Parts: sequence; structure tokens; C-alpha cells
Amino acid sequence: MNSTSESKATVDGEVAKTDKAMEVTSEPESPIMYKISDSPPLYLTIFFAVQQSLIPIAASIILPLLVAEAACALEDGDFIRKLVSSTLFLSGLTTLLQVLVGVRLPVYQGPSGSYAVPIIALNKMDPSRCDVYSFHGLNSSSELNVSKVELQANLVDIRVREMMGPLILAGFLHFLIGATGLVGLLLRFIGPVTIVPTILLIGLYIVKPAMTYTGAHWGITALVWVIGLVLSMYLGRYPMPIPVWTRKRGWRIIRYPLHQVFALLISMLIGWAVCGIMTYAGAFPTDPKNVMYKARTDARAEVIRDSGWFYFPHPGQFGSPLFSLSAVVGFTIATVTSILDSIGDYYATAAICRVPPPPAPAVNRGIAVEGLCSLISGTFGVGHATTTFGGNIGAIGMTRVASRNVFVTMSLIYICLGFLAKVSAVFISIPYPVIGGSILISIGVFVGVNLSNLSVIDLSSSRNLSIMGMAIFVGLLVPTWVEKNASAIDTGNSDLNEVISMLLGNPNFFGGFLACFLDNTVPGTKKERGIIAWTNPELQSSTIEFIEGKEVYDLPLPRCVRNWKFMNYVPICPQFRSRAGKAEDIEMTITPKDIK
Repeated sequence: MNSTSESKATVDGEVAKTDKAMEVTSEPESPIMYKISDSPPLYLTIFFAVQQSLIPIAASIILPLLVAEAACALEDGDFIRKLVSSTLFLSGLTTLLQVLVGVRLPVYQGPSGSYAVPIIALNKMDPSRCDVYSFHGLNSSSELNVSKVELQANLVDIRVREMMGPLILAGFLHFLIGATGLVGLLLRFIGPVTIVPTILLIGLYIVKPAMTYTGAHWGITALVWVIGLVLSMYLGRYPMPIPVWTRKRGWRIIRYPLHQVFALLISMLIGWAVCGIMTYAGAFPTDPKNVMYKARTDARAEVIRDSGWFYFPHPGQFGSPLFSLSAVVGFTIATVTSILDSIGDYYATAAICRVPPPPAPAVNRGIAVEGLCSLISGTFGVGHATTTFGGNIGAIGMTRVASRNVFVTMSLIYICLGFLAKVSAVFISIPYPVIGGSILISIGVFVGVNLSNLSVIDLSSSRNLSIMGMAIFVGLLVPTWVEKNASAIDTGNSDLNEVISMLLGNPNFFGGFLACFLDNTVPGTKKERGIIAWTNPELQSSTIEFIEGKEVYDLPLPRCVRNWKFMNYVPICPQFRSRAGKAEDIEMTITPKDIK
């Protein structure tokens, strides 16, 4: 009797084991698999880091191209390669400092889209900005007995150095706002009613320069966009079955939204492959002056061929900084917008990682690190600062991996990519319509995430709707007029003309300033304006069950250093909050974001 029972139990156990080996499992949507302070196995850490690294690659290429256009070097492959290498290197460096010293949350710091508007505005204010002959006051290159190539190189040198000085100043201001704890002062006057029109205008303003890439071939642009849309939106709710094998459980099938996580990358690779096939088949013209020539995969093949294997980005690689007053004004405006955007991302990251909202000192450190690295970016001549990327925050929610070590590894990958010149050259060779399709996806998500801020304001209030509507309309109207009538602004002082043109021609400043002015002068309650939801993040996260405490924000300092009395008076030190209490607690931003 006992032996029969044992045999039956053995058979049942073998059947159960076999069933278990081939079971189809679904990953639960719960809590985080690896918490912020956890250390996954090395091979998993590398895999997760590579996955996170691939998400912002497209955006890391788009902004350097805009900088190259502002520097009159869009056809200079060697210059763009240096620019992309420097951008990748600085993104890795900033991420490393942010994760270890700054806010200490798992965030990726990449090129800031807020700087796209002043960069684009520099070209639109002066249509002849990139005319080599008018810049040198010549009718032809023969007047100085030099070639046009030499004149163009000199023009590029001046234009890129004119962006270095303003970025250094803007980065210093950015650093001071974080290091001195002035963030709270900004947020007493700037709320969702101001931010929504401001960031929305950034997305709308990028439409015209985006046509440079989409217009190369609308069919391939649409293909990249549609594939990304289908994979991320239509199929996003259907996890992909993936066969895996482990020694403990054998073969099994897990369901994971791999196609959603890599939707942008997959769509770009498919678009790139289509461009390659059409190039080989002779479907694209071979005339470089033809608009469709940029759709060829070999349009910039010489950049890859002529590039060395390694390049080491360094400060002063493009020369010493110069200062353009109009660029200083534009970059300063972008700095404020970037700060507010990053603060919202900090709170979104904390919520998705199931940790308490970041305390004031942690946010101060995060902003200070961003500012310091923006200053460093200015010395490298990349023409843009860095900010937190929402796409990587969303990936944390899908992968359920929030380990700080993963993002440290990711930062090291980007630093290495910055040194590999051949890799940067490959990125530069991406056909224009493929980049155009990725812009449609990334900028569309950027604008949509911004609109999610509307959830914390009273949309039934005619006050709020009127302010935002007028800010958006006037923010588009006035810059368009300035673009077409730049000569109408004449004060008799060329520097003052540039400043006024930059202020009026910058849509996110003009629209944002109008929204801020009206929001603070037209009567309205803080709840109606959304200020309460932004300045009391604890209320927004009261229903979240935290899996780690505020210790995740503590700096890894020796106890003897922590006990220094002067640390109580430094806004970036953890002791600052405990000393100050509620009276000194900085009002911080929480930006509810759809980061699915």
C-alpha cells in the first residue's frame, strides 16, 4: 500500500515537474523585482544596462544634429561625429554623477530638449547666419585668396564657440539654483498652468526643423512612425511570448513586452534596412543636391570610412568660449524649463520605484549636479545641457528593475561609446527619414507626457483654459511675426536688437512668460491652479506602498563627516531638512506623468 502510494506520488511529481518545465508564465505587475539598493547578478546587470542604453539612443543623435545646424555644420561629418561622441560621453558622465551623488535615483541624463528652441531660434532670427560670404563681408572667396572650405571652417568655429560661453553661464546659474535651494522659490510662482503651454510650445516649434528629416522621404518616415506606433501602442498590452531556459526550471515561456520596450529601436532598424535595400536597388538619386539623397544609407559613408577607431572628447576641443548675448538669454530660459522638467521626473521615478518622494536636499543635489554638468558641457562645446529622460523611467515600470547599479553600468556604457569614434560615425550615417520617423514618435510622446500635467488642475475653470489658450496662441503668433519681420526690430543698438529678437522669437519663453504672469495675477485658488498638487507630493503618493525608505537618498558619507555642524546649513546635505523642519521644507514639484 505504501509502495503504491509512493510510486503514484513519484509519477505525479514527474508529471508536475514536466508541466512546470514547459509552463507559460506571466510576469506579475507588482512591485519592483530589483529595488534601488539591490545588486542583480553581474550578467543580468549588464543585460538590463544595455536595454536601458538603447532606449535614448535616437534622442542622443537628434539634438546634436540641431546643434550642428545652428553651428552651420550640418554637412560637416567630422564635426558631427565629434559632437555625437561628446554628447554620449557627457550623458554617461552626468548619469554617473546623478545616480551616485545627485538625487541618487535610477535616472538617465541625456541631451535636454529644452535647449532645442533657442538653438533653432538662433538660425531663424538671421536667415543669413550661415552664409559664409556675408559673415566675412565678402562677395566671393577670391577676395581673400582662400577657399570656401576654409571660410566655412572659420564660420563653424565661431558659431560653435558662440554657444559655449552662454551654456557655461546657464550651467553656472543652474548649479546655483540647486546648490542654494532656490528651487522652492521658483515653484511658488510656476505651476502646471505655466508649464503645460511652455513645454507644449517646444514640441510645436520643432515641427519646421523636423521637416528637414521627414521630407527626405515621407514614405519611410511614415513606415518608421507606424511600426513604432503599432509596437508600443496597439500591441503594448499583449506581452510577447519568449522561450527561456534555466537549470532550475528547464524550458519555459515567459511573457514580456519586449516589443514595447524596444519599439523605437525596432522601428528605426527596420526603416534603416528598407533604406539600405532601396539604396542598393537604385531607388534613390545619387545627386547630393536632391532632397531624397539623404535617404541613402551611403550618403555619409565617408564619415565611417575616414573616422578613426577612438576619439577622446575633452574641454576646449572646439576652441575657447565666446559669448553671444542673444544665446545667453535663450539658454537661460531653457535652463529654467529644464529644471522644472527634471524635478517632475524625480518624483515620477520615486513613485514608480515605490520609494518616498525625494526630500528637498536630494532634489537640490540633483539640480546642482545637472547644472555642474551643463557647465562642463559648455566647455566641451556640445551646445546643449542634460536632463532626465522620461523614456527610461517608463522602462523601469515595464522591466520592474530599479537597481542603481544598472544605471551606473549604463553610464559606463555611454562613456565607452563616447570614446568609440566608429560607433558615433555609424549613428551619424542613419538616413534622414529614419531620424524623421523617430522624431515623430519621441516628440509626440514628449508633448503627450507634458499634457498629463493637466490632470492636477481644474479643467472646468474658464480661468485656466483662457490663460493656457492665450499663452499658446500668442506664443506661436509673436515668434512667427519676428521670424518674418526681423528687420522691424531696430533700437539703434545691435546687441539690444538681438536680445529683443531672442525674447520675442522664443515661443516657450514668450508663451511661458505670458502664462506665468496671468496665472499669478488673475485671481484663482491654489487648488484650482494645481499648485497644491505640485507642492504636496506626499498627498499624491499617500496610496503607494513603499518598499524602501528615504535612506535611498542619503549620501554615502562617513559618520564623522555627517556629524559636522556646518552640514546643517548646506541645502544639498541630508541634515539640512532635519534641521530646518517644516518651516524650511522646500516646496517641490510632482508632475504626474503617463510613463507607461
